[in-house]
Amino acid sequence: MKIVVIGGSGLIGRKVVNDLRGRGHEAVPASPSSGVDTLTGAGLAAALQGAPVVVDVSNSPSFEDKAALDFFRTSTRNLLAAEAEAGVGHHVALSVVGTERLSESGYFRAKNAQEELIKESSIPYSIVRATQFFEFVKSIAEAGSEGDAIRMPTALIQPIAAGDIADAVADVAVGPPVNGVVEVAGPERFHLDDLVRRGLSAWRDPREVVPDPHARYFGIELAEDTLIPVGEARIAETRFADWLARPAT
Repeated sequence: MKIVVIGGSGLIGRKVVNDLRGRGHEAVPASPSSGVDTLTGAGLAAALQGAPVVVDVSNSPSFEDKAALDFFRTSTRNLLAAEAEAGVGHHVALSVVGTERLSESGYFRAKNAQEELIKESSIPYSIVRATQFFEFVKSIAEAGSEGDAIRMPTALIQPIAAGDIADAVADVAVGPPVNGVVEVAGPERFHLDDLVRRGLSAWRDPREVVPDPHARYFGIELAEDTLIPVGEARIAETRFADWLARPAT
């Protein structure tokens, strides 16, 4: 089966493409570098021809409020219109666990707008919401850096490996549309400060992690359960310690 992966050259996109190809599908990565631009619509019609499934794992190049909103609205509208014209029967999109609870952030308001456009479309869909990636723990730490210390919220987080997210997205893509949301998370819950502390220890980073319930997470003050699934979720297998022990690639 031909499956077009929008954002197929990114961290998750490459893994989704490889996963789908390993299952015997014709996975086609589509991004501006391959001549497919969802913001302008260039190359979309040709890329979607003959594809019953489209997976969108693209991301805004900017986290600035207006830029992110413009990206997700424009890209999603163009993609859904091209899918309708091509007769695509299943739209799969990657989103974030807690999107509706993170409205203090313009980026997550933009992700919520993307989800609403998908739900309002005539095309059958599946939205895969994932928790934060192990791969971004260093970025989380740097966002809370204050000199020789790192100030971190104490809210819960249930992070997941990028490869496990890709596997979940591929599973959903080859199945029937759920016309709803599938949430995926890692097998362990941590307090955010403890997660960062464990990462820094593995990376031999001597900075102290200071727990602060009111510290902000990329500008957002978190409730205890903001970043974790609050209902049924698919639970991945990779544990943080095992991921940390893997050789760097």
